[in-house]
Amino acid sequence: MKYNERIREIREDHSLTQQKIANLLHIGQRTYADYESGKTRIPVDSLLLLARFYNVSMDYITGASNIKSKYPLK
Repeated sequence: MKYNERIREIREDHSLTQQKIANLLHIGQRTYADYESGKTRIPVDSLLLLARFYNVSMDYITGASNIKSKYPLK
């Protein structure tokens, strides 16, 4: 699974709107929609923020793994 598919899946699993996540990332809804559609690459710092917000590992959110591990604690 590609990261853009994964971030959409996770957002929908949490019943959140694109606007809600765009606000979290301090970007416009259209920009976030472009991330989910794969038109624009999402910055790594935004992926980290989403992984922390959803409490999932970077491997899971990027699609490198299908194992839903929790975000590592410091």
